[in-house]
Amino acid sequence: MSEIQILLIFVAGIVAGFVNTVGGGGSLISLPVLIFAGLPSAVANGTNRVALMVQSLVAVGYFRRKGFFYPKLSIFLGVPAVLGSIVGARFAISLSDEMFNQVLAMVMLLVMVLIIVRPEKYFLKAEVENFTPLRLAAAALAFFGVGFYGGFIQAGVGFIIIAALALITGMSLVKINSLKVFVTAIYMLSSLLVFVLSGKVDWILGLALAAGNGIGAYLGSAFAVHKGDKWIRVFLVVSVLVMSGKLLGVHKLLGF
Repeated sequence: MSEIQILLIFVAGIVAGFVNTVGGGGSLISLPVLIFAGLPSAVANGTNRVALMVQSLVAVGYFRRKGFFYPKLSIFLGVPAVLGSIVGARFAISLSDEMFNQVLAMVMLLVMVLIIVRPEKYFLKAEVENFTPLRLAAAALAFFGVGFYGGFIQAGVGFIIIAALALITGMSLVKINSLKVFVTAIYMLSSLLVFVLSGKVDWILGLALAAGNGIGAYLGSAFAVHKGDKWIRVFLVVSVLVMSGKLLGVHKLLGF
């Protein structure tokens, strides 16, 4: 591992943290960059989770200080999410680099569309919260799927959580976001442990990425207040198109 590699990942962390704070989708930057830096796909996936775990814990602390803390519901949704994340992480590790890269590229393109369209705004309606036994069972099942996806790739999982909770329970966006960060922190730990126990984490690069994330999040917060997220979305779309194309080998077909 060279100093250039570490610096590259640190810078990628700044960009990812910035993007994640302003518009979401930071893993669409950091995960491909880890792969392009030479890490096997499974190691890149596990290493990316070091920064995501730190980010989740910071977000949990913020929401708790603001009084948005729902431990019973978080644990209720967190348990199936943990089970799903373990299955998803093990599945991710079992895939070949080529197969994972192809799946990642397709997921990146799909999440890019979600970021542009923002379908969650159609789900967030002024409804009364509904926690009937049937809806809670549906939420638990949905969060097993959320956990599986989070353990597998993670990128863009926030959009899935918002859509699921808004459709099933009718909760407000603030409450959904608080539950999102708590549940994400719970299943992120379990999925990270799967990668750690499988020897699929580069701790030096993971910590460099986490440090960059922190700086990027701080800069992104200031930027969002003054500039909004329009240009960040343009940057993210272009970046995703380029990196997903590289993961799919389009550059080779074009002779680059």
